[in-house]
Amino acid sequence: MFFASDNWAGAHPSIAQSLVDHASGYAPAYGNSDLDRHVETVFSEVFEREVSVFFVSTGTAANALAYSAISKPGGVMFAHREAHMIVDECGAPEFMSDGGRLCPVDGPHGRLDPKGLEAAIRRYPAEFLHAGRPAGVTLTQATEIGTVYSLDEIGTIAGVCRRHKLPLHMDGARFANALVSLGCTPAEMTWKSGVDMASFGGTKNGCWCAEALVIFDPHLAAEFPFLRKRAAQLFSKSRFVAAQFETYFRDGLWLEMAGHANAMASRLADHIEASPHARLGWRPQANEVFPVMKRAKFDALKEQGAFIHEWGIPAQMTDSVAEDEMLCRLVASFATRDEDVTAFCQALG
Repeated sequence: MFFASDNWAGAHPSIAQSLVDHASGYAPAYGNSDLDRHVETVFSEVFEREVSVFFVSTGTAANALAYSAISKPGGVMFAHREAHMIVDECGAPEFMSDGGRLCPVDGPHGRLDPKGLEAAIRRYPAEFLHAGRPAGVTLTQATEIGTVYSLDEIGTIAGVCRRHKLPLHMDGARFANALVSLGCTPAEMTWKSGVDMASFGGTKNGCWCAEALVIFDPHLAAEFPFLRKRAAQLFSKSRFVAAQFETYFRDGLWLEMAGHANAMASRLADHIEASPHARLGWRPQANEVFPVMKRAKFDALKEQGAFIHEWGIPAQMTDSVAEDEMLCRLVASFATRDEDVTAFCQALG
Protein backbone atom coordinates (compact mmCIF):
# COMPACT_ATOMS: atom_id res chain seq x y z
CA MET A 1 0.00 0.00 0.00
CA PHE A 2 2.40 2.64 -1.30
CA PHE A 3 0.72 6.04 -1.03
CA ALA A 4 3.61 8.03 0.43
CA SER A 5 4.38 9.93 -2.78
CA ASP A 6 4.27 9.65 -6.55
CA ASN A 7 8.03 10.17 -6.31
CA TRP A 8 8.21 6.65 -4.89
CA ALA A 9 6.83 5.10 -8.08
CA GLY A 10 9.31 3.83 -10.65
CA ALA A 11 9.39 4.54 -14.37
CA HIS A 12 6.74 3.41 -16.82
CA PRO A 13 8.00 0.36 -18.76
CA SER A 14 7.77 2.19 -22.09
CA ILE A 15 9.88 5.06 -20.76
CA ALA A 16 12.41 2.65 -19.28
CA GLN A 17 12.60 0.89 -22.65
CA SER A 18 13.18 4.20 -24.41
CA LEU A 19 16.25 4.77 -22.23
CA VAL A 20 17.55 1.33 -23.20
CA ASP A 21 16.88 2.01 -26.89
CA HIS A 22 18.98 5.19 -26.81
CA ALA A 23 21.76 3.86 -24.60
CA SER A 24 24.06 2.72 -27.40
CA GLY A 25 25.81 4.66 -30.11
CA TYR A 26 26.89 8.26 -30.22
CA ALA A 27 25.00 11.55 -30.34
CA PRO A 28 26.02 15.21 -29.96
CA ALA A 29 26.02 16.34 -26.34
CA TYR A 30 24.52 19.29 -24.45
CA GLY A 31 21.14 19.27 -26.17
CA ASN A 32 22.41 19.22 -29.74
CA SER A 33 21.34 15.72 -30.79
CA ASP A 34 18.64 15.03 -33.34
CA LEU A 35 16.49 13.55 -30.58
CA ASP A 36 16.83 16.70 -28.46
CA ARG A 37 15.77 18.84 -31.42
CA HIS A 38 12.86 16.55 -32.18
CA VAL A 39 11.56 16.70 -28.60
CA GLU A 40 11.80 20.50 -28.59
CA THR A 41 9.55 20.43 -31.64
CA VAL A 42 7.16 18.06 -29.88
CA PHE A 43 6.90 20.46 -26.93
CA SER A 44 5.96 23.23 -29.36
CA GLU A 45 3.32 20.99 -30.90
CA VAL A 46 1.94 20.09 -27.46
CA PHE A 47 1.69 23.77 -26.49
CA GLU A 48 0.44 24.88 -29.94
CA ARG A 49 3.15 27.51 -30.40
CA GLU A 50 6.91 27.81 -30.53
CA VAL A 51 8.31 27.47 -27.02
CA SER A 52 11.78 27.36 -25.50
CA VAL A 53 12.45 24.16 -23.55
CA PHE A 54 15.26 23.68 -21.05
CA PHE A 55 15.80 20.30 -19.39
CA VAL A 56 16.81 20.31 -15.71
CA SER A 57 17.25 17.62 -13.09
CA THR A 58 14.56 18.46 -10.54
CA GLY A 59 11.41 20.48 -10.05
CA THR A 60 13.24 22.58 -7.48
CA ALA A 61 15.86 23.42 -10.11
CA ALA A 62 13.14 24.42 -12.58
CA ASN A 63 11.40 26.64 -10.02
CA ALA A 64 14.59 28.22 -8.73
CA LEU A 65 15.87 28.95 -12.23
CA ALA A 66 12.50 30.36 -13.22
CA TYR A 67 12.83 32.87 -10.40
CA SER A 68 16.43 33.49 -11.43
CA ALA A 69 15.25 34.36 -14.95
CA ILE A 70 13.01 37.16 -13.69
CA SER A 71 15.04 38.25 -10.71
CA LYS A 72 16.10 41.82 -10.12
CA PRO A 73 17.92 43.53 -7.23
CA GLY A 74 15.53 43.79 -4.30
CA GLY A 75 13.07 41.58 -6.14
CA VAL A 76 10.08 39.90 -4.47
CA MET A 77 8.15 36.95 -5.92
CA PHE A 78 4.63 36.27 -4.66
CA ALA A 79 3.43 32.73 -3.93
CA HIS A 80 0.74 31.00 -1.91
CA ARG A 81 1.71 30.66 1.72
CA GLU A 82 1.86 26.85 1.45
CA ALA A 83 3.45 26.69 -2.02
CA HIS A 84 6.25 24.20 -2.56
CA MET A 85 8.63 27.04 -3.41
CA ILE A 86 8.13 28.50 0.07
CA VAL A 87 7.70 25.39 2.21
CA ASP A 88 9.78 22.63 0.62
CA GLU A 89 12.69 23.99 -1.41
CA CYS A 90 15.17 24.84 1.34
CA GLY A 91 15.69 28.41 0.15
CA ALA A 92 16.79 27.33 -3.34
CA PRO A 93 14.70 29.97 -5.17
CA GLU A 94 16.14 32.72 -3.00
CA PHE A 95 19.67 31.34 -3.37
CA MET A 96 19.51 30.88 -7.15
CA SER A 97 17.96 34.31 -7.67
CA ASP A 98 20.87 36.06 -5.94
CA GLY A 99 18.90 36.96 -2.85
CA GLY A 100 15.37 37.42 -4.14
CA ARG A 101 12.58 37.02 -1.62
CA LEU A 102 9.36 35.03 -1.59
CA CYS A 103 6.31 36.80 -0.20
CA PRO A 104 3.55 34.50 1.13
CA VAL A 105 -0.01 35.22 0.05
CA ASP A 106 -3.09 33.60 1.54
CA GLY A 107 -5.94 31.99 -0.32
CA PRO A 108 -8.52 29.24 0.22
CA HIS A 109 -7.96 25.63 -0.85
CA GLY A 110 -4.25 26.15 -1.58
CA ARG A 111 -4.92 28.71 -4.31
CA LEU A 112 -3.82 32.33 -4.44
CA ASP A 113 -6.56 34.82 -3.64
CA PRO A 114 -6.44 37.48 -6.39
CA LYS A 115 -7.47 40.29 -4.04
CA GLY A 116 -4.89 39.19 -1.51
CA LEU A 117 -2.29 39.03 -4.27
CA GLU A 118 -3.18 42.54 -5.39
CA ALA A 119 -2.82 43.82 -1.84
CA ALA A 120 0.51 42.03 -1.34
CA ILE A 121 1.96 43.51 -4.52
CA ARG A 122 0.87 47.00 -3.50
CA ARG A 123 2.82 46.64 -0.26
CA TYR A 124 6.00 46.78 -2.36
CA PRO A 125 5.75 49.93 -4.48
CA ALA A 126 8.63 49.94 -6.94
CA GLU A 127 9.49 53.55 -6.14
CA PHE A 128 10.05 52.77 -2.41
CA LEU A 129 13.67 51.68 -2.34
CA HIS A 130 13.73 50.20 1.16
CA ALA A 131 10.94 47.66 0.75
CA GLY A 132 12.20 46.06 -2.45
CA ARG A 133 10.13 45.72 -5.60
CA PRO A 134 7.82 43.15 -7.19
CA ALA A 135 9.54 40.69 -9.55
CA GLY A 136 6.95 38.05 -10.39
CA VAL A 137 4.17 35.72 -9.31
CA THR A 138 4.12 31.92 -9.15
CA LEU A 139 1.15 29.56 -8.82
CA THR A 140 1.25 25.81 -8.26
CA GLN A 141 -0.82 23.59 -10.58
CA ALA A 142 -1.94 21.21 -9.06
CA THR A 143 -1.54 22.86 -5.65
CA GLU A 144 0.28 21.46 -2.64
CA ILE A 145 -3.03 20.20 -1.26
CA GLY A 146 -4.22 18.54 -4.43
CA THR A 147 -6.60 21.24 -5.63
CA VAL A 148 -6.55 22.74 -9.12
CA TYR A 149 -6.85 26.29 -10.42
CA SER A 150 -9.60 26.66 -13.01
CA LEU A 151 -8.80 28.43 -16.27
CA ASP A 152 -10.77 31.45 -15.08
CA GLU A 153 -8.79 31.55 -11.85
CA ILE A 154 -5.50 31.41 -13.73
CA GLY A 155 -6.71 34.16 -16.05
CA THR A 156 -7.72 36.36 -13.12
CA ILE A 157 -4.30 36.01 -11.50
CA ALA A 158 -2.67 36.70 -14.86
CA GLY A 159 -4.75 39.87 -15.06
CA VAL A 160 -3.31 41.04 -11.74
CA CYS A 161 0.18 40.31 -13.09
CA ARG A 162 -0.47 42.27 -16.28
CA ARG A 163 -1.70 45.30 -14.35
CA HIS A 164 1.59 45.35 -12.47
CA LYS A 165 3.72 44.25 -15.46
CA LEU A 166 4.87 41.10 -13.67
CA PRO A 167 5.65 37.72 -15.27
CA LEU A 168 3.57 34.74 -14.18
CA HIS A 169 5.21 31.37 -13.51
CA MET A 170 3.41 28.05 -13.10
CA ASP A 171 4.94 25.33 -10.92
CA GLY A 172 3.71 22.27 -12.81
CA ALA A 173 5.30 19.42 -10.90
CA ARG A 174 1.93 17.68 -11.34
CA PHE A 175 1.08 19.48 -14.57
CA ALA A 176 -0.45 16.42 -16.26
CA ASN A 177 -2.68 15.59 -13.29
CA ALA A 178 -4.09 19.12 -13.28
CA LEU A 179 -4.54 19.06 -17.05
CA VAL A 180 -6.53 15.83 -16.97
CA SER A 181 -8.64 17.16 -14.11
CA LEU A 182 -9.56 20.29 -16.07
CA GLY A 183 -10.04 18.48 -19.38
CA CYS A 184 -8.34 21.31 -21.27
CA THR A 185 -5.27 21.66 -23.49
CA PRO A 186 -1.75 22.56 -22.32
CA ALA A 187 -2.03 25.82 -24.25
CA GLU A 188 -5.28 26.73 -22.53
CA MET A 189 -3.83 26.07 -19.09
CA THR A 190 -0.69 28.13 -19.74
CA TRP A 191 0.01 30.86 -22.26
CA LYS A 192 -3.57 31.27 -23.44
CA SER A 193 -4.45 32.02 -19.81
CA GLY A 194 -1.54 34.45 -19.37
CA VAL A 195 1.27 32.21 -18.05
CA ASP A 196 4.76 33.27 -19.17
CA MET A 197 6.71 30.14 -18.17
CA ALA A 198 6.02 26.78 -16.59
CA SER A 199 8.01 24.22 -14.67
CA PHE A 200 6.96 21.03 -16.44
CA GLY A 201 7.25 17.88 -14.37
CA GLY A 202 7.58 14.33 -15.67
CA THR A 203 9.32 12.58 -12.79
CA LYS A 204 6.17 12.28 -10.64
CA ASN A 205 4.25 10.91 -13.61
CA GLY A 206 6.20 7.90 -14.80
CA CYS A 207 9.57 9.29 -15.84
CA TRP A 208 12.93 8.43 -14.36
CA CYS A 209 14.40 11.92 -14.21
CA ALA A 210 12.72 14.32 -16.61
CA GLU A 211 11.93 17.91 -15.70
CA ALA A 212 11.87 21.01 -17.87
CA LEU A 213 11.29 24.72 -17.81
CA VAL A 214 9.04 25.74 -20.70
CA ILE A 215 9.24 29.44 -21.55
CA PHE A 216 6.57 31.11 -23.66
CA ASP A 217 8.05 34.62 -23.59
CA PRO A 218 11.07 34.81 -25.98
CA HIS A 219 12.47 37.73 -23.99
CA LEU A 220 12.69 35.61 -20.83
CA ALA A 221 14.31 32.76 -22.76
CA ALA A 222 17.17 34.81 -24.20
CA GLU A 223 19.46 34.69 -21.15
CA PHE A 224 18.32 31.36 -19.77
CA PRO A 225 21.02 29.13 -21.34
CA PHE A 226 23.63 31.00 -19.30
CA LEU A 227 21.59 30.76 -16.10
CA ARG A 228 21.15 27.02 -16.54
CA LYS A 229 24.84 26.44 -17.25
CA ARG A 230 25.90 28.56 -14.27
CA ALA A 231 23.58 26.52 -12.06
CA ALA A 232 25.20 23.24 -13.20
CA GLN A 233 21.92 22.11 -14.78
CA LEU A 234 23.12 21.62 -18.36
CA PHE A 235 23.23 17.86 -18.98
CA SER A 236 25.90 16.53 -21.29
CA LYS A 237 23.93 13.42 -22.27
CA SER A 238 20.65 15.27 -22.45
CA ARG A 239 19.36 12.82 -25.03
CA PHE A 240 18.41 10.55 -22.12
CA VAL A 241 15.99 13.18 -20.85
CA ALA A 242 14.76 13.75 -24.40
CA ALA A 243 14.24 10.00 -24.81
CA GLN A 244 11.91 9.99 -21.82
CA PHE A 245 9.87 12.96 -23.01
CA GLU A 246 9.66 11.56 -26.54
CA THR A 247 7.93 8.43 -25.19
CA TYR A 248 6.05 10.40 -22.52
CA PHE A 249 4.15 12.38 -25.16
CA ARG A 250 3.76 9.58 -27.71
CA ASP A 251 0.17 8.39 -28.13
CA GLY A 252 -0.93 10.40 -25.11
CA LEU A 253 0.91 8.21 -22.59
CA TRP A 254 1.45 11.13 -20.20
CA LEU A 255 -2.27 11.87 -20.01
CA GLU A 256 -3.13 8.20 -19.66
CA MET A 257 -0.80 7.86 -16.67
CA ALA A 258 -2.10 11.03 -15.03
CA GLY A 259 -5.69 9.98 -15.63
CA HIS A 260 -5.05 6.65 -13.94
CA ALA A 261 -3.46 8.34 -10.93
CA ASN A 262 -6.37 10.77 -10.61
CA ALA A 263 -8.88 7.94 -10.87
CA MET A 264 -7.14 5.96 -8.14
CA ALA A 265 -7.15 9.04 -5.90
CA SER A 266 -10.85 9.55 -6.53
CA ARG A 267 -11.55 5.93 -5.61
CA LEU A 268 -9.55 6.32 -2.41
CA ALA A 269 -11.55 9.43 -1.59
CA ASP A 270 -14.86 7.62 -2.13
CA HIS A 271 -13.89 4.89 0.33
CA ILE A 272 -12.61 7.38 2.90
CA GLU A 273 -15.89 9.31 2.71
CA ALA A 274 -17.77 6.07 3.37
CA SER A 275 -15.59 5.03 6.33
CA PRO A 276 -16.51 5.85 9.94
CA HIS A 277 -12.79 5.96 10.79
CA ALA A 278 -11.73 8.92 8.62
CA ARG A 279 -13.10 11.90 6.73
CA LEU A 280 -11.84 13.97 3.85
CA GLY A 281 -10.30 17.34 4.59
CA TRP A 282 -11.55 18.32 1.12
CA ARG A 283 -12.38 16.52 -2.10
CA PRO A 284 -9.31 15.79 -4.26
CA GLN A 285 -9.06 17.33 -7.72
CA ALA A 286 -5.90 15.56 -8.87
CA ASN A 287 -3.93 12.62 -7.46
CA GLU A 288 -3.50 13.59 -3.80
CA VAL A 289 -5.98 12.72 -1.04
CA PHE A 290 -6.00 14.33 2.41
CA PRO A 291 -8.02 12.48 5.07
CA VAL A 292 -8.39 13.39 8.73
CA MET A 293 -8.22 10.47 11.15
CA LYS A 294 -7.41 9.56 14.72
CA ARG A 295 -3.70 9.18 15.45
CA ALA A 296 -4.37 5.67 16.71
CA LYS A 297 -5.90 4.74 13.35
CA PHE A 298 -2.93 6.25 11.51
CA ASP A 299 -0.52 4.16 13.61
CA ALA A 300 -2.60 1.04 12.97
CA LEU A 301 -2.57 1.61 9.23
CA LYS A 302 1.21 2.03 9.27
CA GLU A 303 1.55 -1.24 11.19
CA GLN A 304 -0.54 -2.97 8.52
CA GLY A 305 1.82 -1.83 5.77
CA ALA A 306 0.33 1.46 4.60
CA PHE A 307 2.94 3.96 3.46
CA ILE A 308 1.27 7.30 4.13
CA HIS A 309 2.47 10.60 5.57
CA GLU A 310 1.28 12.95 8.23
CA TRP A 311 0.69 16.37 6.65
CA GLY A 312 0.82 19.88 8.01
CA ILE A 313 -2.63 21.32 8.60
CA PRO A 314 -3.36 24.24 6.26
CA ALA A 315 -3.89 27.53 8.07
CA GLN A 316 -7.55 27.70 7.11
CA MET A 317 -8.56 24.35 8.65
CA THR A 318 -6.69 24.33 11.95
CA ASP A 319 -9.94 24.59 13.93
CA SER A 320 -11.49 21.51 12.31
CA VAL A 321 -8.90 18.94 13.45
CA ALA A 322 -9.17 17.73 17.04
CA GLU A 323 -6.18 17.22 19.32
CA ASP A 324 -6.30 13.44 18.94
CA GLU A 325 -6.66 13.70 15.15
CA MET A 326 -4.23 14.35 12.32
CA LEU A 327 -4.23 15.24 8.66
CA CYS A 328 -2.66 12.65 6.35
CA ARG A 329 -1.65 12.64 2.71
CA LEU A 330 -2.09 9.77 0.27
CA VAL A 331 -0.72 10.10 -3.25
CA ALA A 332 -1.72 7.87 -6.16
CA SER A 333 0.49 7.40 -9.21
CA PHE A 334 0.54 5.72 -12.61
CA ALA A 335 1.73 2.58 -10.78
CA THR A 336 -1.09 2.46 -8.21
CA ARG A 337 -3.08 -0.75 -8.55
CA ASP A 338 -6.73 -1.43 -7.83
CA GLU A 339 -5.69 -4.02 -5.28
CA ASP A 340 -3.57 -1.42 -3.42
CA VAL A 341 -6.62 0.81 -3.04
CA THR A 342 -8.77 -2.14 -1.98
CA ALA A 343 -6.21 -3.26 0.60
CA PHE A 344 -6.00 0.22 2.09
CA CYS A 345 -9.75 0.59 2.29
CA GLN A 346 -10.10 -2.79 3.99
CA ALA A 347 -7.41 -1.80 6.49
CA LEU A 348 -9.14 1.51 7.14
CA GLY A 349 -12.46 -0.22 7.71
